[in-house]
Amino acid sequence: MGLGSIWVVLVVIFCGLGVGQWILKRVNWWLYEAKLGAKKDSLPPGDLGWPFIGNMWSFLTAFKSSDPDSFIRSFVNRYGHTGIYKAFMFGNPSVLVTTPEGCRRLLTDDNAFKPGWPLATLKLIGEKSFIDIPYEEHKRLRRLTSASVNGHEALSTYIPYIEQNVIAELEKWTTMGQIEFLTKMRKLTFRIIIYIFLSKTSERVMEALEKEYTTLNYGIRAMAINLPGFAYYEALKARKKLVAIFQSIVDGRRNLKKDDVTNTKKKDMMDSLLDVEDENGRKLTDEEVIDIMLMYLNAGHESSGHITTWATIFLQDHPEYFQKAKEEQEQIIKRRPLTQKRLSLKEVREMKYLSKVIDETLRMVTFSLTVFREAKTDFCMNGYTIPKGWKVLAWFRTIHLDPEVYPNPKEFNPSRWDDYTPKAGTFLPFGAGSRLCPGNNLAKLEISIFLHYFLLDYRQNPECSWRFLPHTRPIDNCLARIKKVSSESV
Repeated sequence: MGLGSIWVVLVVIFCGLGVGQWILKRVNWWLYEAKLGAKKDSLPPGDLGWPFIGNMWSFLTAFKSSDPDSFIRSFVNRYGHTGIYKAFMFGNPSVLVTTPEGCRRLLTDDNAFKPGWPLATLKLIGEKSFIDIPYEEHKRLRRLTSASVNGHEALSTYIPYIEQNVIAELEKWTTMGQIEFLTKMRKLTFRIIIYIFLSKTSERVMEALEKEYTTLNYGIRAMAINLPGFAYYEALKARKKLVAIFQSIVDGRRNLKKDDVTNTKKKDMMDSLLDVEDENGRKLTDEEVIDIMLMYLNAGHESSGHITTWATIFLQDHPEYFQKAKEEQEQIIKRRPLTQKRLSLKEVREMKYLSKVIDETLRMVTFSLTVFREAKTDFCMNGYTIPKGWKVLAWFRTIHLDPEVYPNPKEFNPSRWDDYTPKAGTFLPFGAGSRLCPGNNLAKLEISIFLHYFLLDYRQNPECSWRFLPHTRPIDNCLARIKKVSSESV
């Protein structure tokens, strides 16, 4: 073959590759945009990426790097500061919303938007859980459970148990040498949430639940590849094991009720879910009870465990803030009546500076970087059309790290909250609207109690690098040594 022929072959190959690439990049356009007719011309700027993968590869690449914000920044660089972009995320054509006003509307307008979590996520958390049930059902179950989770009386009741475990664990950690601080924190918060929702259970069951929840969480924001060796595959197996454990607990509770066995223990969340009836006398099915409990127990320990870890790290890294928070805790004890030995809910609510530390940690970490909604009808936002049926993602991380809202946003500075009330939509660590996280007050109570005792009597020496999937977390789970230093100053 002559040189000229070789060049012809090469040109044909390269042209073929170019055409093939062009076709592949247009597949999602043909599948999801072309059928919209004239509406496609008013879609937000962006692109739907490659078939099936969409924008997930660039999302995972960014969030597995040291610069997760490069994901949204790539949209801004290409399409400008529109605050709303189209993409193909988690298997669906989607719209990313990155402005406070847009996110507030998205979370509060129940007539225009409904929960829109990906099917892969629902398979892990449960289709009958709070995250996807219809609005009226959600409102009814929230009304049933809110007092048991966030009510004044409930929170006051939980304080002694939380204190008892925090004091015991901190003392134990000082004897263990180097520990994975995050791992220990998650076990502590898991023990607390188990007590609140299931009363005391055996150590064997508790350890089994905690282990499977860890595996489950790694798969929630992974690509939904149900093949051995992938996080999503392992997460599905973990869910099956969790369902089996919960089913055995439900069966035991139902048998006690059927046999009319007198139960002298306190009524917990499991009892409430088994007893609740609607206006027609319908009770929740086992599937509904299990999915709601699975979701509650996961949300109830993951966020508080991680945020407590990060708050401790940030305070240790900033001695001036540590000292200020410590002095506030010392003053609370000095004002305490001699007859009072432990914390009260009133004292926790007097921890004004510590509350700012927690809010600043929630902002910096943004534990849940997004929530999913789905457009119930064609909706106009910022002059762009969000088509009916498309997923809409409220991108909290971009808002919490917006320099126009929070100057020097990557600097940990609790004092930024002095005399500052965030505008609607600019601070969303627990979401907003009717589906605001139902356990937000309980989470802040747990964090406050732990930090109270840690600030007074303990120190650690963490050196932690960050990772961002499935949540913002230390790469090594924060290896540290806990020391008791009651007599020392910072």
